[in-house]
Amino acid sequence: MNQEGRRIKGEGLADGVPAPPSLFSLSPSQRFLGLVEYEPTWRAMQQFTSLRTTTAPDEIWLLQHPSTFTQGQAGKPEHLLNAHNIPVIKIDRGGQITYHGPGQLVAYLLLDLRRWKINVRELVRLMEQAVINLLAEHNIVAQGRVDAPGVYVKDAKIAALGLKIRNGCCYHGLSLNVDMDLTPYSFINPCGYEGLRVTQLKDFGIETPLRELEQLLASELTSLLQHHLKYKNAL
Repeated sequence: MNQEGRRIKGEGLADGVPAPPSLFSLSPSQRFLGLVEYEPTWRAMQQFTSLRTTTAPDEIWLLQHPSTFTQGQAGKPEHLLNAHNIPVIKIDRGGQITYHGPGQLVAYLLLDLRRWKINVRELVRLMEQAVINLLAEHNIVAQGRVDAPGVYVKDAKIAALGLKIRNGCCYHGLSLNVDMDLTPYSFINPCGYEGLRVTQLKDFGIETPLRELEQLLASELTSLLQHHLKYKNAL
């Protein structure tokens, strides 16, 4: 595990939060954390958001989690069919139940929404578009759905989204299935939808290393945020 990953498994992120700059950067810092446990990472996001000031830099965390089910704030217990000894963690994002595991790319966005002049709906669409753009670079046609946030290839879900907003700032983010064991999705109603099919990049013959995909996704997210702000400033 890399240094960033070891840091996040400790007592918290307070010692690792960089000192607020005099002028914030319009390019969020990218942190590649490797494989890290879910709950300490979630607690670190909460702490990061609670401690940040109006000039604190934004960050995008790229990582993987061990096998874990996460249940959103409004999550209904009936959507967990059988945990099969996989930990279930009730958390503070929106949405129902989803699965995380090795081989899944997770991107957490720790942003000051006011800084980027973006609302929650716009940010959800932006995250979806970042994944759609990434998949297009690999010749995969994907789309979002108004009725069910996320990214889909035909009728199969390949990326899930969820956010928490606190004091005008967000955390949590998105997960993109790359090369993982999809079996645990059959133990739940993914995102609250019975029978929802899931897929991954591997199913389309894509063998791009996950670390490279992390970098590509972070670049897409940053570029779209910058374009959004430029558009808002021009109004």
